[in-house]
Amino acid sequence: MFSKQEAQQLKKEFWTAFGKSFPRKWILYDTKIKDMSFKFYADNKKAEVSLDIEMKDEVFRDAYYNKIWSLEDILKDFIGDFHKEEFYTLENGKVISRIWIEKHGVSIFNKNTWQETFQFFVDKMDAFERFYYEYEDFIKDV
Repeated sequence: MFSKQEAQQLKKEFWTAFGKSFPRKWILYDTKIKDMSFKFYADNKKAEVSLDIEMKDEVFRDAYYNKIWSLEDILKDFIGDFHKEEFYTLENGKVISRIWIEKHGVSIFNKNTWQETFQFFVDKMDAFERFYYEYEDFIKDV
């Protein structure tokens, strides 16, 4: 296993290598909708690409979630099978709505899986973004 410092260094190397391998500007927090963002995540077991809807006002969070959920079949055409949870609880206890896709069998601590993880990130985030750009006006109309 790795010491805490070694783990932090590997994580830093991972994200730096990803940025250098695929230098492009992602939407991430620039959705033009406050508290709605796309995110990359990786740990020692899996990688994820998600759309997090984090509004404190449950009515708005629910409205945006249902807008996207109404496009379920179209989203599946873009990104493939995905997970969704209207009331997803983060480690800090905050409840958000999340739609995500994940890849198992990869690890931020195994450099042999980095390229596979990077390719997953690029393929799925690109597909998520293309979906978002295509239906942005519909999604924003809450």
